[in-house]
Formats: sequence, structure tokens, C-alpha cells
Amino acid sequence: MPTTQLTLPVTGMTCANCAATIERNLKKLPTAANVNVNLASERATLEFDPTTITRDDVIARIEKAGYGVAVAEAVLPIRRMSDDNDARRLEKTLSKLDGVTLAQVNFAASKAIVKYIPTLVSQGDLRSAIGGAGFEAVLAEGNTEDAERAAREKEIGRQKHLLTVGLILSVPLFILSMARDFNALPEFLLNPAHAGMAGMAREAVWWFNWFLFALATPVQFYVGWQYYVGAYKALRNGSANMDVLIAMGSSAAYFYSLPILFGWLSGHVYFETAAVIVTLIVLGKFLEARAKGQTSEAIKRLMGLRAKTARVIRDGVEADIPIDDVRVSDVVVVRPGEKIPVDGVVVEGKSTVDESMLTGESMPVEKKVGLPVIGGTINKQGSFRFEATKVGKETALAQIIRLVEEAQGSKAPIQKLADQVSAVFVPVVIGVAALTFVGWWIASGDFTTALIDAIAVLVIACPCALGLATPTAIMVGTGKGAEHGILFKSSEALQNAGKIRTVVLDKTGTITKGRPTVTDIVISNSVITNYQLLQLAASAEKASEHPLGEAIVAAATERGLAIEPVAGFNAVAGQGIVAHVGEREVMVGNLRMMEGRGIALNGLSAEVTRLQSEAKTPMLVAVDGQVAGVIAVADTIKEGSVEAIAELHRLGLEVVMLTGDNQKTAEAIGKAAGVDRVIAEVLPSDKAAMVKRLQTIDDGRGTTESPSSTVHRPLSIVAMVGDGVNDAPALAQADVGIAIGTGTDVAMAAAPVTLMSGDLRGVPRAIGLSKRTMRTIKQNLFWAFFYNVILIPAAAFGFLVPVLAAGAMSFSSVFVVSNSLRLRGYKF
Repeated sequence: MPTTQLTLPVTGMTCANCAATIERNLKKLPTAANVNVNLASERATLEFDPTTITRDDVIARIEKAGYGVAVAEAVLPIRRMSDDNDARRLEKTLSKLDGVTLAQVNFAASKAIVKYIPTLVSQGDLRSAIGGAGFEAVLAEGNTEDAERAAREKEIGRQKHLLTVGLILSVPLFILSMARDFNALPEFLLNPAHAGMAGMAREAVWWFNWFLFALATPVQFYVGWQYYVGAYKALRNGSANMDVLIAMGSSAAYFYSLPILFGWLSGHVYFETAAVIVTLIVLGKFLEARAKGQTSEAIKRLMGLRAKTARVIRDGVEADIPIDDVRVSDVVVVRPGEKIPVDGVVVEGKSTVDESMLTGESMPVEKKVGLPVIGGTINKQGSFRFEATKVGKETALAQIIRLVEEAQGSKAPIQKLADQVSAVFVPVVIGVAALTFVGWWIASGDFTTALIDAIAVLVIACPCALGLATPTAIMVGTGKGAEHGILFKSSEALQNAGKIRTVVLDKTGTITKGRPTVTDIVISNSVITNYQLLQLAASAEKASEHPLGEAIVAAATERGLAIEPVAGFNAVAGQGIVAHVGEREVMVGNLRMMEGRGIALNGLSAEVTRLQSEAKTPMLVAVDGQVAGVIAVADTIKEGSVEAIAELHRLGLEVVMLTGDNQKTAEAIGKAAGVDRVIAEVLPSDKAAMVKRLQTIDDGRGTTESPSSTVHRPLSIVAMVGDGVNDAPALAQADVGIAIGTGTDVAMAAAPVTLMSGDLRGVPRAIGLSKRTMRTIKQNLFWAFFYNVILIPAAAFGFLVPVLAAGAMSFSSVFVVSNSLRLRGYKF
């Protein structure tokens, strides 16, 4: 039987047992033979019968065993794509390559993003496949931005050169043809036999048509050659694109004129029609190429933030080195006015840093020893040194650029309709042109009239506008968001954000500062003092990572109290902690924790109620099974939170606060913040379930389920805003998860939208940007559909001449791109 050998790079192996586990699992596959997993090279090799199992089956088996297969990503600038049909055709070509797991081609960005298994396919293979499909992949060596920009500028320069040649030849050709049609040619160009004969049509001398032919031929086969090449390659791959329509339309006019030129037929030559069609199309492509370049300006500006060099201290000597040579743990020196080259933590000195280019916050941020700094931001006044913690592709700026590029390269759900229409657009247009030709020839008996109207149909049709309507707006919208600290990880997230009806806000760190402080200490009897209670609670909380526990530890440290060692520390999710401090068992937690263990409050119920009514969180402290006192902790509302919630209300959205705090404390904070609804005492594990419940509640604007229905459909589009590890499941459950950028990496990874600053006002800004972007997309799609639906029939019924049709077609895609560029002026 025929066998196939497969080698896969495996991730996650740490020991020989890992390799043996994978081998054992792979051997279970039918027909698998010669299975070998090498721990040193981290590769798995096997042979199998491709008729029984596939490469995907092998990968699935490895993943089922708990390991992964390494996947590389290539971002390749693409040239010679004419419309969205080409992008989809190239996607299919790349997807068919063995080893390619994902291929996305963005016509607006002229870019292909390919994920592939490096042991099966190389970037050289990808470029060969792209070339075989009739396109060109730019080899992005070194700086990707420079390669893309060079490719874009080269394309613009080429189109400009072709346009110049076309104009030089087409303008006099058009003028002479119009003069002939209106009998306005000079006398010396006229046939002497008919010159001066009143009432008779004057005829050009015999060489006049040859002169028109000489002007038109270079335009047709030099300026317009790119359309012949594109049409040939598209047809060879079983597809049809815009180039096919242009080549057919211009060629029909040109080749129809040849028999007349040679005297085989009588009538009018239409060389000027063919030449002007090609020139106007090139003009449109030139303007479109320039406009498309501007849609990626945000990425260029982000890339421009990167410093070129860094001043590091190695072996006691300061030296300026290229940014790519900076290593983790290097000590970097930053002087006033300089860019911070990489991410790190300040180890000496202090200053203020302008982070507005990344977070959108205009106020400089104070930096001192122990605080993080972000590469690409600008140091204001002081000098400091910091230790590099992230360099190269791991820096925050590099991650932001990557996220924006991925979002710009992704497809929004709203684009599906345009893709479906584009898939059949060109064949339908060719069919309409054929019907137009036959219909007019039968109706009028005039072959020339029928041909001209058919040419108008071919030339007026514009699939480009359909293909550019969505991605150009997505590119500008995501770029605009990134400039203001709003990161959309996909175009789907950008689309969904505008549909939000309910916004769920986590309290701690989202509405509030997330840095609670101790405000009250109340003891139950005179057996223990305030300081002793605080010391015991702080010692027990020392190992806790909860913000409330950290506040208690900070309060004890500020008062100079000694933190004693603990044993048997145990955290109870959503309730508190239990630890042994010396010989005593200490519990610090909420009312639920005490009630669950049957511990009486010893007369502290009234104090707990009072503290809760003051928007403070009471932490009960029990020593050896008896409540000894209560420590109150308060977390103040962040600046901008009230304003953000008010703005969400102006957008017509319901705002819900979700917290694990007790009901009274939560209600006091919710009232101060201005939220519509407070859901308190929710365990971390229940947050996702609560979001799911909100999704199935009719908010009065969704479709109401019938009482007898057992199907629960999402009636309210819910956004979840949070910053902690506990929020990650809820962020993933929500229709739109929004992570506060000052929070944890886990929360940011789980959310499709990230706010780089901790300012809650970024939430209404993100929603507003989404609404504006979607409005622009709908305008673009309306124009693209309206244009074709109206003007194709107009051309078919003879209301448009080919020259006007070519002009309209050229500027339709320019209109779409220009309309998308208006998003750059959007004000938050």
C-alpha cells in the first residue's frame, strides 16, 4: 500500500515520558508505522496510508494527548491583485498547500497572512505558490514595514508611469476623435475632394484613422497589458475577475475598429473608446493605490514609535547599540526627551513618561523604582535606569502592532454577503453584456450600437467597490482605535461592539481603583487590641494575592507591625482565608465564611451593617473559632468611571455592576457610580454563569420568547468589562469581552477588546468607534450595491457610453476607500 511520511514539530514535551506518551498515542492510529518521537529535536515522525488517515488526524491525536504542533506565521505583502476575487482565489491556492493550516488574504491591505507547519512547507513554497497563481509575494527581509512600504510605493510608481503614458496618448486621441465626430477638424486634415462642399459630411484623409490607431495601440497593449495578464491568469485558474471585464470591454472596441481600418468594413473606428477606457481605469487604480496606502497609516505610526538604538550598560560601560541587540536583563539608561527602547522595570532614578501614544491618556505618568515602563513611550524630564524585561517581538508595542495587523487582516461577518456576491459577479456581468448585445442587435439591427452598449456594461461593472467596502473601513477603524489605546483583536469584535445592549462592569479595578485601604478596625471585646487584631490578620493575609488582603498587610506595615510567619495557609474562593499564626488559628473572611462555619458575630452585626451602608467591605477576623473583630476596607471609585457610565447611558445601554462584595456595600458603590443594576455576592466561578443568564434575559429590545418555548436564545448582546484572572471566564462568555489593559495577561488574552489604559471611558469610546465604523461599512456596501444595481441596467439600456462608464467605474472604488478614510477624522 502507498505510504506517506510525515514529520511534525511538537511542543510541550519536557521529558522522555512525554515522547513515549506521544508515540503510544500515534501508534493507535490505523496504518501508522515507524513512529518515532525525538525529545531532543522535538519532532514526531511516522508513516501512514493517506487513504485511511490524514495529517489533521495525526495533529488531532497529538493534541488529544495534551501536546501541540508548532505553527509558524508568515505575513507576505502581495502585488498584482486586482479585486477581492483575486484575494479569495489566492486564499484557496494557499489553503491547498500541504502544511498550511490557515490562509487569509486581505485585498485592501495587499497582504497574505499564512499559518503553516514549518516542517511541511516553507516560505519559499508559499511564494512559489503565490507566483504560480499569478501574483507576487514581496520578500520582507529585515523591517517588514520597509518592505511593505517599498512594495506599495513601487506599485504606485508603476501605475503613475502607466497613467502618464496613457494620458499623453489618450488625450490627443480623444480630442481628435471628438473633433472628427463634430466635423471640427482643420481643413488640412480633410479630403480635398470634399473640402468646402456645403451640406456634405466632411471625411478625414485616409491616414487619419491610421494615426488614431498609432496612438491607441500603445495604450491598449502597453498601458493595458497588465489587464490582459491578469485576465489570463484568472481564467487559467478557473476564475474571472475585474481584469477579464476590462480586457473584454477595451478589446471589443479596439478589435472591432481593425476591419474598418483595413477597409474590410465601413463605419466608424472606436480606437479612442478603447484607449480612454484603459487610461481611466489606470487613473482609478492609481488613485485607489494611493488611498489604500493611507488606510494603514496607523500601523506606520505605531511602527514609527520604535526606537532605533538603546543606551545600555554592559561591563560597567555605557554604549549605544541597535535595538535588536538589547537582551533581557540589560540595564538601559534613558535621558530626558528620549524614547524608551524596550519594556522594563525602573531600577534607579525617577521621571514622568508620556504614554499617550499607546494608552490614549494625555497626562504624563510618574515612574519611580519598581514601576514598569513601556517601549516606544517618551521620557519627559528626569533620567533613570531600567532593567529590560521584554525585547523584540515580546514588547508591548510589538504585541500591539501584531494585534492590530491580525485584526486588520481578519474578515468581519458583514463581509460574507459581499464575498458571496463577488463570487458570481463577473460571470453575471458577462451574461448581462451578452444579453445586451443580442437584444440591441435584434431590436435595432445595428451591430455597432449593440456592441457599444455591451462594452458599456462590461466596463461599468465594478467588483472592486464590493471587495473594498468592508476591509478598508476595518483597517482604518482598528488603526484609529489603536492610536487611542483601544485594541480590537479581530474585525468581528469591532463589529459586535456596536451591537452591545448591556454592559457588565466588574467592580474592583474596573469601576474602582482596585487599591483598597483599611478605614476602620472594630474589636468585639477588650481581650485583644486594634493593633493585635490587625497584626494577626496581616500575618494570615501575607500569602494572599487578593487586593483586600494586600490592603490589610499594607496597613500593618505602615503602622510598623511585625508580620509573623504562618503555617497551613488555605484560601477559600469567594469567602476568605484560613491560616495558623503561631499557635492560633486565624480566619479572615466575609459573613458567608463565618456563617458557614457556625461562628457567631459576638455583637458585631450592627457594625457590619453600618460599614456596609458606607460602601466599605467588612472583613471579619476570627481567632481560634471566635470572632475577635472586624476590619473595614474601602475601594474608591476611579476618576472617569462616573463619566463613562453616564456616557454608556447616553448610548442607550444598560449598565450592570457585578461583584463578589456583599449586597449593601455593592449597592452603595453602584449608587455612587450611577449603574442601573447591582449583582452582588457572586463567586468568581459563577461570574460566567451570571453573564450567560444576562444574555438570555429580554431587555425589551430583543425578540421575546413564547412562554411555552424551551429554547433560550440570546436576547441581549452583553459586554463584560474586567481586569482580573477571575474575570477571564466571564470575558470569554460575553458576546464582547473588554479587558482593562492594566489588568492581568490572562484577562487580556480572554478578551477580544483590550483597553490599554485603566480608564473606563475607553468602553464608550470603543462602542462609539464600532458604531461609526459599521455605519461607514454600510455606507460603502450601499454605494457598491447601489452603483452596480443602477448603472449596469442603465448601460444595458443604452444610457451610458463606454467612456463615461469607464470613468464611473474608476471612481467607484476610489469613493469607497475615501469614505473609509473619513474615519481618521473621528473624534472620541
